[in-house]
Amino acid sequence: MPLDNPVAQPVVIAAFDFDGTLTQRDTFLPFLVRGLGWPRFLLALLQCLPWLVAFALRLIPNHVAKQKLMQATLQNKTTAEMDDWSSRWLAHDFPGQLQDWTMARLAEHRSQGHHCVMVSASPDIYLKRVARDLGFDALLCTEMAVVDGRLTGQMKTPNCHGEQKVQRLKVWMLERFGLSSCAQVAYAYGDTSGDKPMLRLATHAFYRGKPWKG
Repeated sequence: MPLDNPVAQPVVIAAFDFDGTLTQRDTFLPFLVRGLGWPRFLLALLQCLPWLVAFALRLIPNHVAKQKLMQATLQNKTTAEMDDWSSRWLAHDFPGQLQDWTMARLAEHRSQGHHCVMVSASPDIYLKRVARDLGFDALLCTEMAVVDGRLTGQMKTPNCHGEQKVQRLKVWMLERFGLSSCAQVAYAYGDTSGDKPMLRLATHAFYRGKPWKG
């Protein structure tokens, strides 16, 4: 006889940071260099120098400096250009960047039927392809605003960093599984202070490849 109130099976979620966790290092700046070329990239850095220096001195937050850099490098670029930049970056810069340990963990979670989510401050303009190719169930990242097929240089969503990673995960879990689900972030992987709020959300957290208790 079937149970009247069967116990719901918990939904296991594994959340992975991208830059420095799944990869060896940052990917956004190499992506910009690949797309713009060194002369235009250096010119953009020069234009942003006051904000970058202010960020280095902790006078302004991360998202302000990042927004200035995005405006200087991405404003008015077409989505077709972004596809071309992504293809060239994936072909020339991305190979060899993935870390063996975290990729093995990703494969293990996938084999166990866990829901794997990439949670990154890097932009969707190239992460969509990476997340799809790596077999993630979802991508939560900084999304860029597009109007009439061109990037405005503005972020469509808040910079997916720090507490924003937690907020984005909670919203995604609610939309994906609903209020009545037993979904939980059971595992989380990160490598910087900006990942620690997400690590605190997890039952099992790993910081730079080692168990982390916060």
